[in-house]
Amino acid sequence: MPTVPILMPQLGESIAEATIVRLLVAVGDAVRADQDIIEVETHKAIMSVTTLCHGTVAEIRAKEGISYSVGSLLGLLDVSEEEIARTGVESLEALEAKRSAAKSSGTSQTTDSHDANLHFALDDDGYEEAPDVVPSVKGLPVPIGVMGAHYISPRMRARMDELGLREADISAVVGTGAGGRVTVEDLEGFLDYLEAWPSSHASSMRLAVADAMRRSWTRPLATVGLPVLLDRAIDHRSQQTPKPGLTLYLLRAFALALLEQPATAGYLIGEKIVHPRSFDIGVAVQVKDGVVVPVVRKVDQKPLAALVEEYADLVDRARQRRLTENDCKGGIATVTNFGTFGLTLGTPIPLPNETLILGLGAGIKKPVWSAQVGAFLPATEAAVVLTFDHRVVDGGGAGVLLNRVAALMQTPEAL
Repeated sequence: MPTVPILMPQLGESIAEATIVRLLVAVGDAVRADQDIIEVETHKAIMSVTTLCHGTVAEIRAKEGISYSVGSLLGLLDVSEEEIARTGVESLEALEAKRSAAKSSGTSQTTDSHDANLHFALDDDGYEEAPDVVPSVKGLPVPIGVMGAHYISPRMRARMDELGLREADISAVVGTGAGGRVTVEDLEGFLDYLEAWPSSHASSMRLAVADAMRRSWTRPLATVGLPVLLDRAIDHRSQQTPKPGLTLYLLRAFALALLEQPATAGYLIGEKIVHPRSFDIGVAVQVKDGVVVPVVRKVDQKPLAALVEEYADLVDRARQRRLTENDCKGGIATVTNFGTFGLTLGTPIPLPNETLILGLGAGIKKPVWSAQVGAFLPATEAAVVLTFDHRVVDGGGAGVLLNRVAALMQTPEAL
């Protein structure tokens, strides 16, 4: 009976690897075409590997908790000749014959995408366990009481590249070379020193967040903030069914303010500022060991009531790690409500592909002067902060945008 390989599929254009979360089938199970058989986790979401045809599971090589690159051999299916003919999938035997023919002809080129993918797990002696992937971004704990170095030699940088390290990872290494230069020996000694330290494996989510923040921090970022009264939004919310969260009020106010000043959400590319073509805004959602940012589409065109269901669905799927790649693409800015953690002030960092991020702190009851009454009255006040790429937006422009957001929050019925 022919055998068909189960390969790690390409789960998105920016995804090179995925971690096995759960095996949904066992050896001997009968499966149908397009059946979910392996649950995997990328840095964005939990997805499924599906079968190409009907068959019986002959072998499972994937192991839970291990990361595999795209194209890795995860298992094998026993499939009938009739099913091969019906679906057009290539059997393991056919792929091996094609590879042997290519080798004998003196070329390493492949003529089929499955054959090309299979190259990851096939060697001259046959199929072996698909290799687990070493994370492309690594972090090191920073010990207390060690000074950081200011210069990295070319040889040192080459060694860092070999180890997958960034400058931030070795900021605690003391340079003993001339002028404080960090030598390879300094690095190796530092790594040996850390061997005795307790450590834990960084998840793909944590590594993805770390990489995004490193890339974001290469730009000159600045933050401005001001207090905003939330009482009107809270009163308006109490009258709605279903009740929109305060994050949604801020999201809508942000979109309307950006609609009036679209250049503030522009992105600098060379000598051009690329303006947004659609006001799609992301919402930061805390999940286990990281943050995901699903994008709410065309926020400027949808009134508050029309956004409630869409927003709730995105947040729910984000917490379950069930977002698709498209759910997280194309945002021009992000809103984050760090007030849900009881924090009154923060300086959030925008994503590398965005210029702005707007944050909301926790509301606090305090006396606020009322000119109408001529006395201090209790009110709920929260800090709203805007972090921006200072190459694109100046402090004045950021201040104008933030004041407009604050003003719009005072007319929730118009959102």
